[in-house]
Parts: sequence; C-alpha cells; structure tokens
Amino acid sequence: MRKRMAKFAIVAACLLGPAPAFAADGLDIVRQRVAQVAVLRGGFEQEKQVAGFRNPLRSQGRFVLARGKGVVWTTLQPFPSELVVTRDRILSRQRDGSLRVEVDARQQPAMRSVNAVMFSLMSGDVGALASRFDLQAQALPGDAWKLTLKPKSAALARSFASIELQGDRYVREVGVVEGNGDRTRLRFVELSETPAQLDADEARKLD
Repeated sequence: MRKRMAKFAIVAACLLGPAPAFAADGLDIVRQRVAQVAVLRGGFEQEKQVAGFRNPLRSQGRFVLARGKGVVWTTLQPFPSELVVTRDRILSRQRDGSLRVEVDARQQPAMRSVNAVMFSLMSGDVGALASRFDLQAQALPGDAWKLTLKPKSAALARSFASIELQGDRYVREVGVVEGNGDRTRLRFVELSETPAQLDADEARKLD
C-alpha cells in the first residue's frame, strides 16, 4: 500500500505544478490558462478505488509544492502521516520524527523513468511528454480546461493506463487509472500562491 501511495504521490506532486509549455492548439490554451507559480499550497481530498474492494479509500490533508524541488504531503485523516517527494526519492516521516526512504528512484530504473516523466510536467519539457504520452486537450467554458495523457509505451502503461487533469488557473482535479485497474481521484482545495517562498521548515524538508 505504501508503494501505491508513493507512486500516486509522485503523479500528484508533479501535476500540481505549472502547466507545461505546450505550443499548439488546445494544449496552448491550457498553458495560457494555468498560473505559473514557484510555490503552491493548499488542501487535498483523495479517493482511491482499489480493484477487488467495494468501498473506496479516502484521505485528506495539506500540501506545499515547490517547483523544481518537490512536494510535502501531510495527511491529516484518517491517520496522520507525511510524505516528502523529490526528484530522486520519497521519504515518509515516522511518529518519532525520523525519516524512512520508501522509494529511491536512483536504485529503481522503472521508478526513475516514472519520476522523469512526471517532473517533466513541472519543468515544461514538451519533448519528454510528447515522446511518452499521447496528449489531448480540451478548452471548457470560462477559463476551464481538461487534459488527458495516455502512455505510448507498454512499459509506462503498466504503471498508468491514463491520467486526466481538469482545472482553470490551477489544476483542480487529477484522475489516475493505474495499469492494474485501480483508480484514484484527487481534488485540490484552498489553493494559494502566497507566501511565494518556502519557510525554513518547508525548505528543510525538501533539501
């Protein structure tokens, strides 16, 4: 279960970031509508439907994302916990305050590939995205939009069948269908760009 949570944490961490610098048609509309921010804070509500289980798993909490650095996920319900996601690894904070490595992408080639794809969403690396995903963008009424990503390779499809984002100035919802059929829906609430710098505690966690 921790590895499933960690994998989705990578996805959500990176999809929360500024929109990639797409350069055509509906993709360009998405780029124009989403705010380019260095730091984003807010709350999240997650619902995960695991194949074979009748009832979904629900959780909620707070996050802080720093572009190019990573994200700190603080789950408040149903059980307090914390995940720190960076480009190279995912750490979980224990009750005594110590950290444990849950995933080290430097030692796992498959996870390193997933990390590379997801962080390209934050950095605007169009080449990396276009080479790995079929992208479909749709402009919705007002300033809203929807973006669907489907992996081109069988290797990546084993992790993700599809990823769907919806939003306006910010990404408001992320839906992930995993290769095994599990589905996760993440909603972001109370989003704020201020303060625009990490505080000392946030910066320490992402070092």
